[in-house]
Amino acid sequence: MATIDNIRNGLIDKILSIKNKDFLVALDKLISSSSSESEIIELSKEQKIMLEMSELDIKSGKLISQEAMDKRNLEWLNAM
Repeated sequence: MATIDNIRNGLIDKILSIKNKDFLVALDKLISSSSSESEIIELSKEQKIMLEMSELDIKSGKLISQEAMDKRNLEWLNAM
């Protein structure tokens, strides 16, 4: 498994070889946005209610597998 330093150095080498300005600008935005992950985001009242409803669904066993959801979505898309 690669160490953090190895990964970082590999990324630096790859970044140094990029000549496309638009790509570098997009990469800069991506990296800058990920550093703001530590910001505290205030949820709206509605978002909190939806999370509480989700917790209740989980506790009461109202779950569906990803496979079942994918199948349901495909059936819905094919019905259109």
